[in-house]
Amino acid sequence: MRSGYFISALFISLTGCGSIDYDKAEVGRFDGSLFVMWVGEGGPLGDGAFVYVPAPGHELTFTRKTAAGKEQVIRPTMMYTDGGSIPKIGQVFKGFSPWGYAPAYMVHDWLFRARQCLSDGKATKAEAMVAGISFQESAEIIAEAIKTLQKEGRVAPDDVAPRVISSAVAGPIAQHQWRKEGACPVPRVSEADRLAAEAAIPGSSQSALRSVFRVDGKGQRRKVRAATVVGVVSF
Repeated sequence: MRSGYFISALFISLTGCGSIDYDKAEVGRFDGSLFVMWVGEGGPLGDGAFVYVPAPGHELTFTRKTAAGKEQVIRPTMMYTDGGSIPKIGQVFKGFSPWGYAPAYMVHDWLFRARQCLSDGKATKAEAMVAGISFQESAEIIAEAIKTLQKEGRVAPDDVAPRVISSAVAGPIAQHQWRKEGACPVPRVSEADRLAAEAAIPGSSQSALRSVFRVDGKGQRRKVRAATVVGVVSF
């Protein structure tokens, strides 16, 4: 799932939006750090394949209050990402950069990945911890996450984009993806990309190397170049 996939749909049809009252969204708290890494050319358009990598020992977390008043901590794990994947036509508008609300996109996208893996019976321990989050709540969470980024001064105030994004991810297209079966990737990130990402983490035991090695299905050692860090966010 990609948050921007649903935002793209919004530009096609405003009638596809759901209902989220952004003004009532609560402010939460971000902690930790994340890396966005480039691991290759990506799909047929060659627009790049990126991996979200939580900083070891200082993983990105989003803490919020549930409707019952309890504290809930969401901690995304490594996954492929394209940020908000905002369509080119939409990126010219303020607030619609595909990476403008990156931490919020990472939290929301990971919730969808966790839901799909829960539906397929393949959830990890971390993914299983958010089993109680509903589709509507997932849209409320991205609203809370964006509002938190604004409150902390990490992004500029905006009266339009957060409301549009929150409503877009609450629409029927997003709901279809939330319920989709057979969408859980195994593994979540390929071994080669995982090794490349880990080698690129500053201070890691392999970060000083230009490449690392993995053993393929035939028992042969294959060279894997370290990924390229294209963005770092810390709280």
